[in-house]
Amino acid sequence: MATSLQVSGPGGTKSHQLFLLLKDAISSGRMAPGTKIPGELKLADEHQVSRVTVRRALEALTAEGLIMRKPGVGTLVCEQPIGATVMTASVSNLLPNISKMGENSRVRLLEFGYGNPPEGVRERLRLNGNDRTQRSIRVRLAEEKPFSYLTTHVPERIAISYNEDELATTPLFNLLERSGVHLDHATQSISATLANKDVAEALGVAVGSPLISLTRVVYDKEGKGVEHLHALYRPDRYRIEIDLCRADGEDGRYWQPLAPDQT
Repeated sequence: MATSLQVSGPGGTKSHQLFLLLKDAISSGRMAPGTKIPGELKLADEHQVSRVTVRRALEALTAEGLIMRKPGVGTLVCEQPIGATVMTASVSNLLPNISKMGENSRVRLLEFGYGNPPEGVRERLRLNGNDRTQRSIRVRLAEEKPFSYLTTHVPERIAISYNEDELATTPLFNLLERSGVHLDHATQSISATLANKDVAEALGVAVGSPLISLTRVVYDKEGKGVEHLHALYRPDRYRIEIDLCRADGEDGRYWQPLAPDQT
């Protein structure tokens, strides 16, 4: 049954929406490497759009290295559509994983400054009304390919222990520990969102592309907030893993996350 594309949302042209649909099918593996892409006429009929719309979507996929035209065969999904290392984060080993990621990637610092944080950030960090934070925006890269867009708030009392140059070259967790902070626990939520213009440009994706959205607040042993992170990840270059085990309960057996020492 044909699906009619509706124009809506950021970058909401029909060609962009078709591009996102096909990109998702490729990135998720539903269209495996070597799969032949249907012809323009078939795609136009299936999605009830014009051939011009289809052509623009295919050109965008080609520009991202996801598909290629092979003479005498047609248009195929590339053998290595991602084109970069996929970073993997384990929820069960959050803090060690963050340190390891810092060692295996590098950061490009886009913004650095001090000011009053948004009210939501202030509440989660448990700051007083006049407390300021150091706000930074960083892009993290693996093999020179961007995969995350990080907006971080650190209380000023902690952030004054490091400068802009150090944040650009040293993992933030190392800087926090160097300042005498004793990291204890964190809360984290994960959802999804769409890339706006600034994020899309920084991550090398189209406006409106789907992204993994992660918010994490880190606390010290006294329960004081030491870092508020809002991270946006390219789903084709980053994935989150949760190790599970079976457990018994009053309502029967169920799955639960493995403790760090069990993974």
